[in-house]
Amino acid sequence: MVARKPVRTTRVSASGVASARSVSGETRATLGGLAARLVTMLAVATSVAAFLALWQFVSRTGLISEQDLPAMTTTFQELWSMMHTREFWTAFGQTVRGWALGLGIATALAVPIGIFLGSSQFAGRAFRIPIEFLRPIPSAALIPLLFLTLGTTLKSEVFLAAFGAFWPLLVQTIYGVRDVDPIALDTARSFGIGRFERLYRIKLPSAVPYIATGLRISSAVALILAFTAELFMGIPGLGQIMNVAESFGLTVQVYALALATGSLGLAIYVAFAAVERRALRWHPSQREATP
Repeated sequence: MVARKPVRTTRVSASGVASARSVSGETRATLGGLAARLVTMLAVATSVAAFLALWQFVSRTGLISEQDLPAMTTTFQELWSMMHTREFWTAFGQTVRGWALGLGIATALAVPIGIFLGSSQFAGRAFRIPIEFLRPIPSAALIPLLFLTLGTTLKSEVFLAAFGAFWPLLVQTIYGVRDVDPIALDTARSFGIGRFERLYRIKLPSAVPYIATGLRISSAVALILAFTAELFMGIPGLGQIMNVAESFGLTVQVYALALATGSLGLAIYVAFAAVERRALRWHPSQREATP
């Protein structure tokens, strides 16, 4: 008789199988996240390229006269040549200065006032009518009043930017303070936590995402109004240069300055979004969904 060799069997523990499955799941999740980012970046690049190609096509084919809509390549060449001048960067810095001062003042006022009005139902009801009356007023409607009071100075630009940026941030802060889980508040009260401690331990962390969103919205509003003040009031900045270029019929330069302002707005949005993602990594809205 032929002796059979014993067959060796390998036992795999349940914990080892679970660990392997966990590693495999994490790998798939990571690859899925990278693929999603790549698809998003590709979609953004495609949309931008399609827009620029359409711009070039419409202008070069004469669908719209190049006197009214310069070609995309011509506009970019003009912007590139302007970027080599000191005048452009001086005006660029003046616009950024007006935007930053207006947004800073709006933030310094809107966040504390919003926290106060959101924490007190009595104060919120008392100031509801004045807020709803002032908030819909177009900021540009204040330009004639600023001509008579502050004049064509930096103060007018900062006031206009701060006034427009104040309201979105105020409303977001109020709703953020009020949007708190009532169970969390009841639990805090049952443990004897005081009102002010509940404010900075529970209400403020809940309001931070709302405030971040309000800042992102207000930053765009402040830039629009700072540029508007420069354009219509002659305050030094990109808007003033555009007004002069339009007066002399320099259409290409007008479009180049509009492109520069739009690029500044895009840079501001990207910067605020990146800071928001990093600062609010703990919040569910900033967590990436994993399969």
